[in-house]
Amino acid sequence: MEIGFVGLGRMGRNVVLNLLEKKVRVVAHNRSPEKVREIAKAGAVPAFSPSELCAKLKSPRVIWLMVTAGAPVDEMIAELLPHLRKGDLLIDGGNSFYKDSIGRHDSLRSGGIDFLDVGTSGGLGGARHGACLTIGGEETVFKKAELLFKLVACKDGYAHVGGAGAGHYVKIIHNGMEYALLQAYGEGFEALAQSPYKLDLPKVAKVWQHGSVIRSWLLELAQSALEKDPKLERLEGEVGGGETGRWAIGQAWEAGAPFSSVANAYSARLRSRQKDSFSGKVIAAVRNGFGGHEVTRREGRK
Repeated sequence: MEIGFVGLGRMGRNVVLNLLEKKVRVVAHNRSPEKVREIAKAGAVPAFSPSELCAKLKSPRVIWLMVTAGAPVDEMIAELLPHLRKGDLLIDGGNSFYKDSIGRHDSLRSGGIDFLDVGTSGGLGGARHGACLTIGGEETVFKKAELLFKLVACKDGYAHVGGAGAGHYVKIIHNGMEYALLQAYGEGFEALAQSPYKLDLPKVAKVWQHGSVIRSWLLELAQSALEKDPKLERLEGEVGGGETGRWAIGQAWEAGAPFSSVANAYSARLRSRQKDSFSGKVIAAVRNGFGGHEVTRREGRK
């Protein structure tokens, strides 16, 4: 099996390494050539332009995009399009807005190019060792690419969830739910930190991981962060991100679903950028743990 891959950021690079480990021939491209050279050392076939990428793939081509949502996706598709042929398949595995994905699907299909939108979850570890994938588009096209999704995903970790845009729609709602879960953990540990008891927060997090109703991977990441820095003094309580959460709230409200917990969590993220908070520190630490997302560290703290 072979695949073209565009976008070698944190997630994209790990997906490529995952595929290389499974003996897939990967032709890799990125706008910055140093990342192409780096992944070539791991076994990928380097391509320093979209035209070179397409030339090094046999027809019908399968090309996976893992680039920043919005204009960068459209720009890359525009660069690839002159080199594509009828029956080629483009997969957008990034965090695109689902209505954009519907538009891209319709535009490409009119020219005979297949398109699937894929919500990719599981953080950096999932990308490297087995992600969770929700896939949108024609089922017949999905079936043609199913083996690829099976290789990228963890066991039972992929599903065709509907027509064009459905994969990204499900991922948008997933990200909104993530906001609310993170906020609940953040506020819970803040309440413990401000309790009348001198609680050992890493110990509490650890015991909760054994049989409690709220045990989870996110709690495991919180436990790890608290063990390294029980008061999270090395971090500022500023939480990044926000676009997919805002999309999730808008789509839920458009559908008539309240989504109040997610809306409150989104508001708390905005607040975290205005004033330091312990809950913000917990969320920032956990996001750094599962996705390598940037954290703001206090000056003089390591």
